[in-house]
Amino acid sequence: MTSTTIGIRLAHRSQRVLAAVLSYLWSGWGAIASLLLFCALWEWGAQHYGELLLPGPQATMLQLLQMLRDGVALEPLQISARRALYGLGAAVLAASLLGMLAGRSMTAAMAARPLVTLLLGMPPIAWLVLAMLWFGMGDATPVFTVFIACFPLVFAAAMQGARTLDHQLRDVAHVLRLPWWMSLTDIYLPHMLSYLFPAWITALGSSWKVVVMAELLATADGVGAALAVSRAQLDSAASLAWILAVLALLLAAEYLALEPIKRLAERWRQ
Repeated sequence: MTSTTIGIRLAHRSQRVLAAVLSYLWSGWGAIASLLLFCALWEWGAQHYGELLLPGPQATMLQLLQMLRDGVALEPLQISARRALYGLGAAVLAASLLGMLAGRSMTAAMAARPLVTLLLGMPPIAWLVLAMLWFGMGDATPVFTVFIACFPLVFAAAMQGARTLDHQLRDVAHVLRLPWWMSLTDIYLPHMLSYLFPAWITALGSSWKVVVMAELLATADGVGAALAVSRAQLDSAASLAWILAVLALLLAAEYLALEPIKRLAERWRQ
């Protein structure tokens, strides 16, 4: 191999590394830029409508810090996070497994498709009303509502990922008589992750929206109940502070938990 060929390969490899680094940095700066744009639009709205109707980012942040110092914010956030985590975790586990099993069979996929469509089309508020009748005014109502709202999102993604798997890979696994766990980790999961991660992120956002909505109507604690109190008191700053706290937890869960797992999974796929 000549020195010219080696130099060309090193140059191509350096370009790929540089492109990957720039892409990673740009993705981070892009997220920061979008947040700054959101804050700018928020501040413009506060200046236009007034602090009474729409407190600005600074006033909302100060209100949230005051609530944290007074000790009134931590417990409702913990309660809502626990309920959202229980419902989301159960939905992710059950829907990922059942969706993969349904995707392996054309008959099961055809049978499950209209059910998934019905579940996706039914609004969460309808499930909340039924859950209130079934479970009463307790933890089970928001947890169940989160579960039933997130389940079809993940199930549809898992089923589609299993259905689009290359049939030759399935045949190879069948011919080699691979154990089920090797087929799962070496064939199905590497392909399905590209379908599952977007669904998991979508379900994460839905879980927080649904749990706050359920608490607003069905419980006496949590962020939703605190929002009901601030609404009754016409306290716009406190209402936005609760919303800001939920958004901060949501972004932290995505970028500090799901995103590192996603990057590890992408390296594992390779």
